[in-house]
Amino acid sequence: MIEHLATIERDAQGTSRVHLLDARVKILITFAAIITMVAMPYTPAVYPLALCWFILFTIWWSLSGLSPRVFFWRYLMTLPFGMFIIIFQIFFENPYYDVFTPIVTLPFGISIYAQSVEFATILALKFTACIIWVILLSSTTPMEELLKGARRLGLPSVMALSLGMMIRYLFVFAEMYAEINNALAVRHFNAFSRNLPYRYRMRILAYTIGTMFLRSYEQGERTYTAMLCRGYGKDAYEHLEKKSLAPREYALTASMIIIFCAASLGIFLFWA
Repeated sequence: MIEHLATIERDAQGTSRVHLLDARVKILITFAAIITMVAMPYTPAVYPLALCWFILFTIWWSLSGLSPRVFFWRYLMTLPFGMFIIIFQIFFENPYYDVFTPIVTLPFGISIYAQSVEFATILALKFTACIIWVILLSSTTPMEELLKGARRLGLPSVMALSLGMMIRYLFVFAEMYAEINNALAVRHFNAFSRNLPYRYRMRILAYTIGTMFLRSYEQGERTYTAMLCRGYGKDAYEHLEKKSLAPREYALTASMIIIFCAASLGIFLFWA
């Protein structure tokens, strides 16, 4: 996963109409999509709402010019963070329901309930409908522009600086990881190879982790000194140049927020 950090930033440097939009526009649209989806109660009304979000997202993604394969790969990378919790929902009696109908009974008294499966499906749709907009935002906005956009929207300077430092060192760490991984591959070392003694593999991995820690520390010190020499400090995001949104960007942002709110409210009232 860590090897693909550079590809995310490279794809974000595109020149499509979505890429060229101000970061604040995409941040506000993403937040509107997430808030309206999360605000929808856990009812079957989530199904049509998620469908609307998928249609809107498909239009935006096609305008970005990025390949569907890029989206599916990045979506798969996010699955471990959400699906692990969602899958376990089918084994528990959920407080949103009063009656539970077992559909499968497993050993040790574990049952899978129809209502819990429905809840897990709704939860998965909510997760997917939210994460796709985050993927669109991160795939079409360079991280530096994302931080500046968030700062112009009111994100505290300290938080913008902390996130900026984390992102900067994340790429440094990824590059270092790739170098060490290549060095191990050149020496024909495979941590999962059963042809090598287990203790030998553990010893080499321990050396590798220790080396990465020391090199990360040394690189961090060098990068920190270099940033200070370039005038980078705690006030780096305090005074950003003013940048007004174009009228069409105002109109686009307002239109998307109205669409999200109207779709969410309309579906909620219709299904209620």
